[in-house]
Amino acid sequence: MTRALPRGYRPQVAIIHDLRSTDRGRLSHYLVALSISVFVVVEMATNELAPTSLVVLSVIAAFALLLTRDAPFVAPLVAGAALTAGIVIDPDATYDMSAPFLALLFMSWSVATYNDKGRAIAGLVAFQLVGLIANIAFREQNGLADYFFIGLFISVAWATGYLLSRRAAQSRVMLERAARVEREAVAAAERAVIEERQRIARELHDVIAHSVSVMTVQAGAVRRRLGPEQEKEREALEAVEGTGRQALTEMRRLVGLLREQGATPEFSPQPGLGTIDSLLDGVRAAGLPVDLEVEGAPHELAPGADLAAYRVIQEALTNALKYAGPAHAWVSVKWGADELELEIANDGRSNGDGAGGGQGLEGMRERVSLYGGEITSGVRDGGGYVVRARLPIGEAAA
Repeated sequence: MTRALPRGYRPQVAIIHDLRSTDRGRLSHYLVALSISVFVVVEMATNELAPTSLVVLSVIAAFALLLTRDAPFVAPLVAGAALTAGIVIDPDATYDMSAPFLALLFMSWSVATYNDKGRAIAGLVAFQLVGLIANIAFREQNGLADYFFIGLFISVAWATGYLLSRRAAQSRVMLERAARVEREAVAAAERAVIEERQRIARELHDVIAHSVSVMTVQAGAVRRRLGPEQEKEREALEAVEGTGRQALTEMRRLVGLLREQGATPEFSPQPGLGTIDSLLDGVRAAGLPVDLEVEGAPHELAPGADLAAYRVIQEALTNALKYAGPAHAWVSVKWGADELELEIANDGRSNGDGAGGGQGLEGMRERVSLYGGEITSGVRDGGGYVVRARLPIGEAAA
């Protein structure tokens, strides 16, 4: 059974737990600083030669060591000044003590790790000065060679902290840059999907508006041929005409919300598989040789599905122009009894997704899924890229 901690310790335990989960480097620093601080105070307090002033200075140095992570420039200098004052006050009491030397190395490492280049170098000079003062104070016991080794240890500790911290900073920058690129790619894909949906809505407006307009005109033509005795039929056809006009008005308002500000409406008829030859001629003129293969007897497609098939071929060929480099492309249109199969391939270089970072592919998938179809893409056997789409037709599309 776990014993509950006293209420006063719970905040400290919570802080340690949070650091363990979020910043283990900071937690490790605190633990090392605490260990060295305790070591410094205990060694000085148990030293029979140390006067009270040295014990006080050791406590100050220990407290400053605990703050070297949160005040990375001032705290090490304060600790170094306290240790230096202790050496000057009573060299005999501080000679041959490992704790102050260990604290000096830790402070050298700390000032190099958590400060910019200017402050790090200033800290190195300050701690080399501490080593020099200690060597002068212990001149009766030490020689010039002793200071050389003291300075060498200080320099090694400083260089270790400086180099490792800069390398860690570069790694963090690279990770942040990679995360930013990933976020931008996701945002760009989402924008592409939204823009493609808006484009689909505008194009479907043109397709549906044409059909509704034809229905309205035909209803008006039939109404004008009715005799005087067919009043009920006339009223019914007038209602059809009114509903058709109202539907067209509402559709224009709806698509007006989706249209980009300042964009003018397109009045040209929407393309389809019947105009694929002109699309291929344009691609060939742009520098990409394209072969077309048609199998099976063509069926009449719903206007929206016909437009979707055309856009899939257009998008795949556009991506080949952008990313495939020098290449040759093939377009295959296979008419089946209940489905239409499209395959657009090229033998150029593949950029990994072949569809403009995946954004074009997402747009094509939006279109095809709207009519119950599916689309796949990937690296082509033998090199290049291939896009395959399937669209149900006839009763299968219902």
